[in-house]
Amino acid sequence: MSIAITSPALARDEASIYQQLSTLDSPVFVVRDGGGIAVTTDAGTARRAQVLAAVPALPPESLGDPDFRAHHEVRHAYQAGAMANGIASVRLVTALAGAGFLASFGAAGVVPAKIDDALAAIRHAVGGKPFSCNLIHSPSEPALERAIVDACLRNEVRCVEASAFIDLTPQVVKYRLAGLGRDRDGRIVTRNKVIAKVSRAEVAERFLRPAPAGAVRELLAAGEITAEQAELAAAVPMADDITAEADSGGHTDRRPLPVLVPSLIALRDRVWRESAYPRPVRIGAAGGIGTPAAAAAAFALGASYVVTGSINQASLEADQSGAAKRLLAQAGSADTEMAPSSDMFELGVDVQVLKRGTMFASRARRLYDAYRAFDGIGDIPAADRADLEQRIFQRSFDEVWTDCVRYFRERDPEQIDRAEGNPKRRMALIFRWYLGRSSGWSMAEDPARTADYQIWCGPAMGAFNEWVAGTYLAARGHRHVAELATQIMRGAAFTTRVNQLRAAGVRLPAACSTYVPAPLTEVTR
Repeated sequence: MSIAITSPALARDEASIYQQLSTLDSPVFVVRDGGGIAVTTDAGTARRAQVLAAVPALPPESLGDPDFRAHHEVRHAYQAGAMANGIASVRLVTALAGAGFLASFGAAGVVPAKIDDALAAIRHAVGGKPFSCNLIHSPSEPALERAIVDACLRNEVRCVEASAFIDLTPQVVKYRLAGLGRDRDGRIVTRNKVIAKVSRAEVAERFLRPAPAGAVRELLAAGEITAEQAELAAAVPMADDITAEADSGGHTDRRPLPVLVPSLIALRDRVWRESAYPRPVRIGAAGGIGTPAAAAAAFALGASYVVTGSINQASLEADQSGAAKRLLAQAGSADTEMAPSSDMFELGVDVQVLKRGTMFASRARRLYDAYRAFDGIGDIPAADRADLEQRIFQRSFDEVWTDCVRYFRERDPEQIDRAEGNPKRRMALIFRWYLGRSSGWSMAEDPARTADYQIWCGPAMGAFNEWVAGTYLAARGHRHVAELATQIMRGAAFTTRVNQLRAAGVRLPAACSTYVPAPLTEVTR
């Protein structure tokens, strides 16, 4: 005869079962006694009943690859990806570094002097804790890429997040090799870490292999690296980590994460078997990571770490306007659209942006269609030109060109030189003026330009809003970036344990199966 065990450690109702599952630093036992099915975290209580299933303790700090945490000296296998124009701000990076997460400063689009100031401010604020800086591929503005690398080297930034690369450039190779050396025991040391964010296997393979020999020779001849660094270049891959970027905000190929992550892991394994690297390059997951379920799924796919993006833009620490954050807080999973990018406009590259509350995507697409259809501003029919000037630019093309000249003379004079005598190039710069300014109008909360706000956003933002609906995180004033990261990682650990119990045949009540964020008492801000 089975006797019911009377113990406060046994949970039988939904609230108590949920509480036991939420105790992540203790194992969970599902038992049967005379009172039926119960859940407990107490091993002694479990031994006095029939154990049906058990899952081990799973603190959030144990998720992902321990080598990622050790290599980057962080507590969590979690990174906040960069958001351009400094939206991933000094405050944001500092807050996450203080809480044991890796975060990238959004250097893309920021003038070089401000990049220097920002990196110096972060270094001072974090007190030696790790952080990274975004290095975005800028084929139309190579001077920007050079400026970011030089600023990182001057400020001894030991990690960059290389994003939107189509091919390796001299600048990303220079950053990687400039950190090579040997320790006292003669082992190779890679002081400059590279996390490459990619969505295509052919790009990933370039970062999985050593720097191209031709690029190494050119850097050595130019005095950018030492002879020892040139010699060591063949012994290390270009990246320490490769982030599989799926359906994300900003630059994205909108690849499905369950397809992309295993594909890159298989490629990594093949390249590693052919190499003599002491350890394989780690593969992380980005794009669509806005909920605990998504993070848990990424880890289950084999991701060494997860990367969030869109949801951080809605945090208090992000350098984004209140108006933009209100729009982000209202977004659903289907409220995004692809639009031409500013930095790779001529190549036809798109970025994913928020559709709800703004007309940017349709207006940007109209400009790209005009760029494809005409050889220069002078070829645009008068009626179409007047409509573009009045409806989209709200000023004449001549005035816009004057702004372009002033801007690039200070930033990258080569851009203006290349446009002289080239009407198509000049038209591209004029159209890029709108694309570039639109994100600035959003950040500045320009009320006259609300319809033109460019807000980079992926479907993860809508999924996040749906997850936190009815909880304290539904209020924008509670969305501290370190708290978002902590809740997602706690929820991912919770979800993983629920899935393990399901795999063992345990059917939990529906109310116990989904992690619900509750205010945290110990979050570094």
